[in-house]
Amino acid sequence: MCVALPSLAVSAEHGQLTGAGLEGVYRAGRRLLSRSRLRIAGREPVVVQGRLVSADRATFFGVARTHGDAGPDPEIGVERSRDADGSERIVLRSWSARTVRLPVELALGTDLAELAAVATGRAGPELPASVHDGGLRWTANGCRVAVTAYPPPRDALASAGLLRWELELAPGGTHTIEVRVRSEAMVRRPRCHGAGPPADAEVEGDDPRVRSLLRTCLADLEALLLRDQDHPLDVYPAAGVPWRCGLAPAEALWAVRMALPVGTRLATGTLRTLARTQLGGTGRDAGRIPGPLRDAGPHLPPNCTGVEATLAFPAVLAEAWRWGLPEQELHELLPAAERCLRWLRTAAGEDGLLSEPGPSGAQRAETQAHAHRAAVLGADLLEASGRPGTGWWRERAGAMRRAFREGFWIDDRTGGRPAAARARDGRPVPHLGGGAAHLLDTGLTSGGRPAPGLLDKVQTEQLARLLGAPDLDTGWGLRSLGAKEPGHNPYGHRSGAVRVHETAVAVAGLAAAGYEKEASSLLRGVLDAAQAFGHRLPDMYAGEQRTTGAVPLPHPAACRPAAVSAAAGIHLLGALAGIGPDAPAGTVALRPLRSAPLGAVRLSGLRVAGEPFAVRVSRLGLGMVEEAADGLQLGV
Repeated sequence: MCVALPSLAVSAEHGQLTGAGLEGVYRAGRRLLSRSRLRIAGREPVVVQGRLVSADRATFFGVARTHGDAGPDPEIGVERSRDADGSERIVLRSWSARTVRLPVELALGTDLAELAAVATGRAGPELPASVHDGGLRWTANGCRVAVTAYPPPRDALASAGLLRWELELAPGGTHTIEVRVRSEAMVRRPRCHGAGPPADAEVEGDDPRVRSLLRTCLADLEALLLRDQDHPLDVYPAAGVPWRCGLAPAEALWAVRMALPVGTRLATGTLRTLARTQLGGTGRDAGRIPGPLRDAGPHLPPNCTGVEATLAFPAVLAEAWRWGLPEQELHELLPAAERCLRWLRTAAGEDGLLSEPGPSGAQRAETQAHAHRAAVLGADLLEASGRPGTGWWRERAGAMRRAFREGFWIDDRTGGRPAAARARDGRPVPHLGGGAAHLLDTGLTSGGRPAPGLLDKVQTEQLARLLGAPDLDTGWGLRSLGAKEPGHNPYGHRSGAVRVHETAVAVAGLAAAGYEKEASSLLRGVLDAAQAFGHRLPDMYAGEQRTTGAVPLPHPAACRPAAVSAAAGIHLLGALAGIGPDAPAGTVALRPLRSAPLGAVRLSGLRVAGEPFAVRVSRLGLGMVEEAADGLQLGV
């Protein structure tokens, strides 16, 4: 899967586009090319390796047999490189001792179908082609797609969708064919190269996998970036490929928040884009960011992702400010954050707890964690900007903690557990899943310290034990629903599958709370899973228990790459150093994992206070800042 949104190219490892399933070249959600099959001397090449070179380019190496081969050894090599926009470069190499004449054919076709129609099997038949400019062209529904080749083919047969060349390769000779796919009638959107996280962010360490993981995560995150058409300076991440190639407010905010260690620019563009979608007026929904409903598993009704995004907005802005968001951008975005807080104040009950909109009225534990973080970090924003309401929000956060500890904790003989939710009548929903990790995600407050959380010390210790137990920890990451819970399904995206960003949240939260054993186990599990996926983490994979010699099982509906899982890789590696910035105060704190679960590690090319930042953690778990902005002091 080659990605540089809005362009996308999907093929099997052999590199041929056969039109089966999702195979094809897409732009802005439309399939521009569904079939591209190469034949040399009447046969398809035997592909020996297909691999991603970068997020937006794949290369396929193969050999071709000809009728004149003297023995079993192939004499023609084929290298086929494809970019996300569908352009190809086909290089033929001769290892023969004689001159070889080769007929080469490229069979092309398209249905110009929408991605949604392709995904649901409603793509329709291929369209007839016409010869155009030495290549082929297809037209339907106001869309015109052309394929051109250089050197021009000897023949172009529209009826068969075929381009033909007659090549002659001298001994040791090569020949290159370049193919371009262009859409002539669709709106062109500029690619976002250079608009994402800095490319100079690096990690080195005793474990060589960390370098590959960070590089892949950064490349995937950049490949998923889109520009706001009306405000092209504002860039935001799409949710994931191939199913969710547009803006998903909650996932976008999670992604940019976890990517803050490599800069605040992406967070700024995403926050600006979402601020423009806020509901206006003076009604009950004023200030809320719209978002679709999302399935919540077998035990809870669907929840509104817009609520999650609304609560995340002030928290992301506050943490971006701690990392070094410029004051001008902070004051530009602060009114939108205040509108989010006003919505929370209106929507929450007298105890500060927040019910889901709609008839269910459920109070989810995750939602309370998001609301509490918004209250605490929102109070920091208001105080720093001299706005009223700081004291009220801090008192409200305290009331939320008291109400949550009393109403959401289920005591039992094993030490208890947090409820997943409370029904409208106050009845607890006891099912435990990876979403409980959000209760440990408190955010950063003054001095780069973790903010107070919803749980007390004893409850936090019990939750850490539960997160580290086999019921939730698969050995590859956290299950979204415990293996012993009713309705568990290892492929259920909210009922048992591993969701990477929840595991990353758990690792960072456990590390900040001092539970390094559990944090280290989860961290190593996700790193092992990342290696099995070629370091391109999907947003979820099957929650099967890890066994000796096994590999994590892919999920058929997963996005890969996905913005939240790409950013989660950054978040996981950042947890090794435990960087706690407070750029407005001119300090940065380090809380590295003392157990050094991956040995020595050095993170460089990060950004704190807008300047390069590098930190090293030794094999003894000691952290040392190697590069920082002038005047930045090491905090406690």
